[in-house]
Amino acid sequence: MKIVQAASECLPFSKTGGLSDVVYSLSKEYVKLGHNVSIVIPYYENINYEKLPQLKEIYSFKVKMNWRNSDATIVHCFYEGIDFYLIQNSSYFGRDTFYGYQDDGERFAFFQNAVIELIKHFAFSVDVLHCHDWQAGMLPCLLKEKYRKDNKLNEIKTVLTIHNPLFKGYLGRDSLYDLFGLDPKLFDNGSVRLDGQVSTLKAGIKFADKISTVSPTHAYELTTVEGSKGLWYDMTLRQNDFIGILNGMDTDFFNPETDKLIKYNYGFKNYKEGKRLNKEYFCKEYNLDPKLPLFIIISRLTSQKGLDLMYAMSDFLSYTGGNIAVLGSGEKPAEDYFNDLYKRNSKHVMVYIGYNETLAHQMYAASDFLIMPSAFEPCGLSQMICQSYGSLPIVRRTGGLRDSVIPYNDYDEIGKVDANGFAFVNYNVNDANSCVKTALDVFVNEPNVFASLVENAMKVDHSWKTSALKYIDLYNSIKKW
Repeated sequence: MKIVQAASECLPFSKTGGLSDVVYSLSKEYVKLGHNVSIVIPYYENINYEKLPQLKEIYSFKVKMNWRNSDATIVHCFYEGIDFYLIQNSSYFGRDTFYGYQDDGERFAFFQNAVIELIKHFAFSVDVLHCHDWQAGMLPCLLKEKYRKDNKLNEIKTVLTIHNPLFKGYLGRDSLYDLFGLDPKLFDNGSVRLDGQVSTLKAGIKFADKISTVSPTHAYELTTVEGSKGLWYDMTLRQNDFIGILNGMDTDFFNPETDKLIKYNYGFKNYKEGKRLNKEYFCKEYNLDPKLPLFIIISRLTSQKGLDLMYAMSDFLSYTGGNIAVLGSGEKPAEDYFNDLYKRNSKHVMVYIGYNETLAHQMYAASDFLIMPSAFEPCGLSQMICQSYGSLPIVRRTGGLRDSVIPYNDYDEIGKVDANGFAFVNYNVNDANSCVKTALDVFVNEPNVFASLVENAMKVDHSWKTSALKYIDLYNSIKKW
C-alpha cells in the first residue's frame, strides 16, 4: 500500500509534542509491515539540519492562493525506509518557532496546497492520505471538492487523526476562496463552519473517509458535550466512521536496556539494581536523599496537564516523605510556582525549566513514580515510557491515561493482580492527594506489592505493532469502497 502522511511536524526533523513521535513511529512500523510510506512536513529553517539525514532538492513549483503565487521548494531524503518530503518557503517557515503566529492559518493553507501539488508530481498513485490535526485538516475537503474531477487525485482515500481537539484551525469565511480556492457555500451550508468561523479541523471531520483519535477513551470523550471541546455534534454525526486507536511508543529509543542517555542500563531481570544505581546517581547530582521515593513530573506546564493538581500533589509530597523532580516549561505562573517550591524546600525538590532529552531519560530511569494528573489527555506518552523504565504512573483517568494504566487503588473495577500504576477519577485536590498518599504508603509499607506493580508495568507491550495493524485495517476498509 502507498501511504502518505501529512503533518506539521515529525521526527527527526521537528518536534514540539507527541504528534511528531506518532507520525514517525507509526511510519516506521508501516515500513516493517512492507508498505511504501512517505511523510510530508514543512521545512522549518530554525532547525540544525547538519546532524540530520542529507536532504536533496528535487522539485520547485508555484503554489497559487488567490492573488498569491508563492514558491515551494521540495527537499527529499530516504531515512529509516521512509521517503521524507519537506516543503520549503522562507516567508512561511523561516521563523523562530513552528507555531503561534497571527498568520498560522495562511502558513498551513500554503502547506496543504503544496501537499496537493507535490502529490501531482509523484510518479506513483497514492492509496491513502493520512492527515494529522488542523494543520492538514482541509486536505480531505480539497480532494473531494476542488479536485474531484482530477483523475490522479480523486481516487485517494483519506484519514484524519485528531491529536488535540483544542486547536481547530479557525479562519474567516473569505479564507475558503482566498486561501484554498473553495466555494464559500461550504461555510454557508455548515460543512466547514464551527463557532461562526471556518474550522480546518471540522473540514477534516466532515470530508475525511475515516476519522481516528489516539485512544479509545478519548474517542468516546469526543462524542460527549463535556469532553469534545465543542466537537461533539460533528463527531456524533460521523461516529460510524470514527475509531480510537491507542498510540504506541518508540521502544527502540525508550528502552532502559539500550538507552545511551541513562547512566546505568538495566532490563527486567536486573531492574532493582539498575533503578537503584540510576536513582543514587540522579539524587547525588541534585542533592536529594535516594532513600526517599522519587516522584517526577515531565510535562508541558499548561492547564491541560492539570497544573493546580500538580501544585497540590508536589507540595504534599515534598513535605510528606517524598522527593519531587520537575522538568518542563510553559505558562509563566507554573514555572514560577515550581521555582518557588524549590526555594521553599530545596532538600526535597529539583526543578528544571525547559526541556532536556538526556535529563528526561535519566529521570525516567531514576524515578519510582510519575505524576500525570491531566485535565484531559487524548493519549499521553510519558505514562508509557515510565512503565517501560519501571516507574509507576499516577494519573487521572481520562483519555489514553485510562486506557494505558491499570490502577492498583481501583479495587472494584480492576483488582490488584494486573495493576501497573495508580489513578483517580474526579478532578479535585482531595482525590489527587489521596492517590499519591496511597502510592507513598505502598512504597514505604508494602515493598513486595510495589515490586509486583513495577514488574507488571515493565511487562506491558507499548510497541507500535498492534496500533499499526489497526490503522492498516482502517485503510483497507476504505480502499475496498
